[in-house]
Amino acid sequence: MCLVVDDNAQYQVKVQGVDISPYPIARGEQVTFSLASNTDNVISKGKLVIEVSYFGWHIHSETHDLCDETNCPVAIGDFLVAHSQVMPGYTPPVSILL
Repeated sequence: MCLVVDDNAQYQVKVQGVDISPYPIARGEQVTFSLASNTDNVISKGKLVIEVSYFGWHIHSETHDLCDETNCPVAIGDFLVAHSQVMPGYTPPVSILL
C-alpha cells in the first residue's frame, strides 16, 4: 500500500500519519487502517476513496461515506479516520509512503 499525496494540491484534509493493525497485514484477515488527519474546515459530508495499485497497475478502488468512517460533522483540528476490512487472499506485500 502506498499513500500518495500531491504536495502541490490543496486538500481539505491533511493526513499526518497512518497506523495499520495488525502489522504486518495477514492475507484473508481483518485489518484496520487508522489515519491521523487534520482539517482547517468543518466537514459535514464527504467520501473516503481507496485506490490500490501494485507496481503502478491499478488493481482495486472503493468509495465509502466519510461519515461512516468517522464522526460527522468533523470539527476543525485533528481527527481520526478508521477503516476496517478483511484483506483478500491475494494481498501483495505492503509499504507506505506518506
